[in-house]
Amino acid sequence: METPIFGQVAFITGAGYGDKNYAAASGHAPNMGSAIAQRLSKMGAVIVATDINGEAAKETLATLTTYPGNPAHTSFALDVTDRAAIDKVLKEVYKIYGRLDIVCNNAGVSSMAPLEELTEKEWDFNVDVNMKGVFLCTQAVVPYLKEKGGRIVNTCSMAAIKPDPTLAHYTASKFGVLGLTKASAIGLAEYGVTVNCVCPGWVKTPMQDREIVWEGKMRGMEPEAVRQSYIDHTPLGRLCYPEDVANAVAFFVLPESNFITGEAMNVSGGANLI
Repeated sequence: METPIFGQVAFITGAGYGDKNYAAASGHAPNMGSAIAQRLSKMGAVIVATDINGEAAKETLATLTTYPGNPAHTSFALDVTDRAAIDKVLKEVYKIYGRLDIVCNNAGVSSMAPLEELTEKEWDFNVDVNMKGVFLCTQAVVPYLKEKGGRIVNTCSMAAIKPDPTLAHYTASKFGVLGLTKASAIGLAEYGVTVNCVCPGWVKTPMQDREIVWEGKMRGMEPEAVRQSYIDHTPLGRLCYPEDVANAVAFFVLPESNFITGEAMNVSGGANLI
């Protein structure tokens, strides 16, 4: 097996493993964070899996590929809205490994409501985790990545390309991630740091299972009819899987991608086009 990023240390937020039963039944990772961790570990990276649920982050470690000569993968509980906590974890990471090469800002949340029914609490929760969390983590890792260069890959969303009126708060947060990605790419280029983002479409996860219930109530549809509408509006004719997103992240961290920065890769099966 090729290991193009052997020995590189990849710090991933929102990388808790999640629903084991779902993974066993579906044959897919239960979320994007764990899928990214699995994909990068297969490529030879040493994974630092973080999640607000520390036990879930620890569970991800058991699913990762390990190679002789690499140090062990590690996990931490981390709230990406807490800058002091981010700094504390990064100091520990650097103490353990002495390097940081790849940062995947993946932690995210969602809720759904028409604009006029959105609460300030929902707005703050989505914006704080989805956008402010990316900002805080990006700012915190810069001193480490400046040493030798590195890669930052942010998890954005199709919502940043194709706004949804039932997701105004989520859409706004992801527009922010897209803008921050592009601005960071310019600001960090002089240090040899590339910054890109992936924009997943309708990803089949337990989170989607919740979302189709919410959307079904608003649209007067059965949840599975909502899910079928996602497929019907995807030219490639299926839902996105976490592994599809992980493969896109993998592209951005390959050595061959070292001249690509400030880009947003749609991982939607063409759904962003219609």
